[in-house]
Amino acid sequence: MAQFDAHHNPVRLDSEQIPFVLDIQSDLLDILPTRIVVPLIRAEQFRNRIHRLHPEFLVDGQRLIMVTTEAGVLPRGSLGLAVASLLDRRTEIIGAIDMLITGV
Repeated sequence: MAQFDAHHNPVRLDSEQIPFVLDIQSDLLDILPTRIVVPLIRAEQFRNRIHRLHPEFLVDGQRLIMVTTEAGVLPRGSLGLAVASLLDRRTEIIGAIDMLITGV
């Protein structure tokens, strides 16, 4: 399990609209039983996008929006294997988190 890995959404009720979640928690905190994740929602289902706050990614052939404002916690064991790494988009991901927290 690594920071910026995308995983299938383990919450079955949401999995149609939110097929993946993005792990944003530091790997240094791997000992904790939970991970901070951000939903990756299907692009066509997301309205009122603020580009810096809601970056777009391609995961498993699907256009997805990182809904930073909906970050939450899931049990580490519920995430399963990673389906993609978004490490190469680190700057955008951290920029979205910064915008959420600091407004910049």
